[in-house]
Amino acid sequence: MTIYENYSLRNLNTFGFDVRAARYGEIHSSEEITSFLEKYYRQGDPLLILGGGSNLLFTRDFPGMVLRISLGGIRLVEEEEKEVVISAGAGVVWDDFVAYCVSNGWGGLENLSLIPGLVGSTPIQNIGAYGMEVGENIREVHYTEVETGQQRVISGTQCGFGYRNSIFKHELKEKIIVTEVIFSLAPEKITAAREGLKLDYGHIRKELEIMGVSDPSIREVREAVCRIRKSKLPDPAVTGNAGSFFKNPVVPAEKADALQTHYDCMPSFADPKGIKIPAAWLIEQCGWKGKRFGDAGVHVNQPLVLVNYGHATGQQILHLSEQIKNSVLEKFGITLESEVVIV
Repeated sequence: MTIYENYSLRNLNTFGFDVRAARYGEIHSSEEITSFLEKYYRQGDPLLILGGGSNLLFTRDFPGMVLRISLGGIRLVEEEEKEVVISAGAGVVWDDFVAYCVSNGWGGLENLSLIPGLVGSTPIQNIGAYGMEVGENIREVHYTEVETGQQRVISGTQCGFGYRNSIFKHELKEKIIVTEVIFSLAPEKITAAREGLKLDYGHIRKELEIMGVSDPSIREVREAVCRIRKSKLPDPAVTGNAGSFFKNPVVPAEKADALQTHYDCMPSFADPKGIKIPAAWLIEQCGWKGKRFGDAGVHVNQPLVLVNYGHATGQQILHLSEQIKNSVLEKFGITLESEVVIV
């Protein structure tokens, strides 16, 4: 592999910030990971494992090594009457993988359509959308230990999946390189799989009605999700952004009830840890929707998305996010947590 110095990351982060890495390299095989760890990595050096760059906010140049994972390949592991097991390399584009599964009639990921990023990042963040989280369908995660170079496998049940959370953000943070993810899906022809379609979150049912669909297939669910996302969210290729900037906060039921007495239109959803309140609603109630300060702003259609209109810096976006958090805390007594990783 080739190591580049003072490398621009402008095209490798969806905010489009022109920050630079002191060193940069790309991994295309497991052998290259071994070579990198043996020849180029020094313990203690700052190391950033880069996927699609769709969940990062760079606030300055990165002083260490940025390693982009480009391990490709999709393969069918096994196919039985009630289960399909499929593997994807960490460098596979996530939505390409979802499209591949849906086109083959394998259900379970259709609600996660059009989420930017690569397969290897999905278990780390436990990405989710429209009532579904990727951890529900992850069977195994294969990774390499940075310190030892050893290849390991962890089962989905050991990953500690939670709301935008996993073991990879805690015990294994910065200690591993994800190389492959194994998914357990269901053939669409199985009745249980059809009954398991998740249509009640967001506006999926409404969009299906607009499409004239009453008994949807997973292909039609994917199409509905794509239509919704395209109508609400800016294309990073056109307007720099990292998707949802904040997590939806979960508050105790007593807190939610108290807020409901003052804001009877407040949307909320049951959660194992309490009541989940959409961060977008909280932000909009504080008057941030569509606000713009120079080239840093809040999207006009989705207040959960902070955008770079051209020449904003990471520091400016970070400052805007802090202002939003402060106003939500002051008005609602709720502390928003960033979903985007601050570098």
